[in-house]
Amino acid sequence: MDINYDVIVIGAGHAGCEAASAAARSGAKTALLTHRRDTIGVMSCNPAIGGLGKGHLVREIDALDGLMGRVADASGIQFRLLNRKKGPAVRGPRTQADRRLYREAMQKEIAQHRNLTVIEGDAFDISADHGAVSSVTTKDGRRFGCGTVVLTTGTFLRGLIHIGQTTIPAGRVGEDPSEGLSGTLTRLGLKLGRLKTGTPARLDRRTIDWSAIGSQEADEDPVPFSFMTDRITTAQISCGVTRTTEATHKIITNNIHLSAMYSGQIEGVGPRYCPSIEDKIVRFGERDGHQIFLEPEGIDDPAVYPNGISTSLPADVQEAFIRTIPGLENVAILQPGYAIEYDHVDPRELTPALELKKLSGLFLAGQINGTTGYEEAAAQGLVAGLNAARCAAQQEPHHFSRSDSYIGVMIDDLTSRGVTEPYRMFTSRAEYRLSLRADNADLRLTPIGISLGIVGQQRSDRFSSYCEDLDQGRRVLQSLQVTPNEAARHGIKLNQDGQRRSAYELLAYPEQSTTSLQALWPELVSVRPRVQKALETEALYAVYMHRQTADIQATQRDEARVIPPNFIFDHLPGLSNELKLKLAAVRPANLAQAAKVDGMTPAALALLLALIRKHGAIERAERVS
Repeated sequence: MDINYDVIVIGAGHAGCEAASAAARSGAKTALLTHRRDTIGVMSCNPAIGGLGKGHLVREIDALDGLMGRVADASGIQFRLLNRKKGPAVRGPRTQADRRLYREAMQKEIAQHRNLTVIEGDAFDISADHGAVSSVTTKDGRRFGCGTVVLTTGTFLRGLIHIGQTTIPAGRVGEDPSEGLSGTLTRLGLKLGRLKTGTPARLDRRTIDWSAIGSQEADEDPVPFSFMTDRITTAQISCGVTRTTEATHKIITNNIHLSAMYSGQIEGVGPRYCPSIEDKIVRFGERDGHQIFLEPEGIDDPAVYPNGISTSLPADVQEAFIRTIPGLENVAILQPGYAIEYDHVDPRELTPALELKKLSGLFLAGQINGTTGYEEAAAQGLVAGLNAARCAAQQEPHHFSRSDSYIGVMIDDLTSRGVTEPYRMFTSRAEYRLSLRADNADLRLTPIGISLGIVGQQRSDRFSSYCEDLDQGRRVLQSLQVTPNEAARHGIKLNQDGQRRSAYELLAYPEQSTTSLQALWPELVSVRPRVQKALETEALYAVYMHRQTADIQATQRDEARVIPPNFIFDHLPGLSNELKLKLAAVRPANLAQAAKVDGMTPAALALLLALIRKHGAIERAERVS
């Protein structure tokens, strides 16, 4: 055995980088095992970070001192706040990133961790001893001892690329798939499935007629992802906008039988929310065109990502239909689009800590759990790395709640419901999205990160100062009061009820802001801009948050009612045999997850709660005796 580590992370994509960082920040001696050091942080599909729901995840990763937000800020070349005209709860920060700058910034971050060693190699097998992970073996025969393992294989588990009828074993273009680990997981008796994702052709920007298409500009006031970023300094660019045509649709329709998706060649299920151009033509044939965003992959990179036309058609058909699109009539194709199929593990095999139920010390994160997207992978990586380090140190795992984070929503969805298609985060998945906003991620999660020991001193100090500024600003706003008549003299219409209202209460009116209220109270100019925005949003949602508090407390109470791993559902009286079988198969981790099991009734849930309490009382009595 070569060297012993507390945590070994396999794979250095977005999940692996966050997992290795979180484990190292936790104080664990950590190794990051990857095929090649120079591929750490590679963006294998669209070089973009964030979006609706996804941007919330990035803000939460950052609030826990993760890497993605800072790296995106250092490499972003087109920042846009999506849904800017809607309420703060559903706004989503997004940036197009420079692929090279992102990779370099991520590698720099990884190199700065004290407890983290990068090892080049192909993980081939994971060994266990007495029901717990003990070592990792590489394809060339090296063996590394460890306390825990985080597996983040992305699309590399028996990855297979499809371009028309051509198939290429690969994890992504130019990189070999991982074959041995699928066998390891099968040997553990895990339920595996096949999923599929895709990517469009890459176009040469120098051959695009930019004058013939529309343009989408970056925001004039770019909003950073990271709490630690004061302003964006990277030059911003515009993206092109064009559409498919009737000629495009005709070529695709005439050649649909050559698409790997429609020839029966692919068995994996693709992402419904990010369909291929073939899917769009088949499912939405009545439309006369589909929008395409031409997104440069870097400031100095000739490659352009045509967002909206991912495909698995043959290369010559791709070239034919692409050249029917306005602005692309003479375009040169740098790399054809393709579909990629890969193995994943049913995420119901995992605990809420992302640890396998069947093998102690083995954690999974990213696309191996049935998700799609950089942000979903990175968020899982942080959770898995944190809990792998805690497991190695014989500490209790930390479970994120649906009521405190989108991270908690995602993990609960995965581990309680499983997946039938690649899982993507949306704001609509969160019951408490009014409180789980992108703008308050730090207030929600940084204190948790500090208590878990994964937040550095620099962020902790800045956060403490920010909280003091918020408290001071809130006190100022609550101390300034006005009558309806006084407000009317400054153009503010209130109910003529004689009630005095504070500046904080006035901010609940959509047309008011700290700037507009300076006509009444000039001293508000002293409140810092970042604090002003935070308090405006807080005041706007204050009434709704008060109403939601009871629901949040009920959710947290049910999540805290843990069902012991050794609980025997077969012995539950009063439940149907069908429900017992479903509970035994799903093995919910807590009462909140049990409530989602198909067929569960309020009466059955009450009975389960009573028996959990009884089980806990018996265990406590046995420990005392």
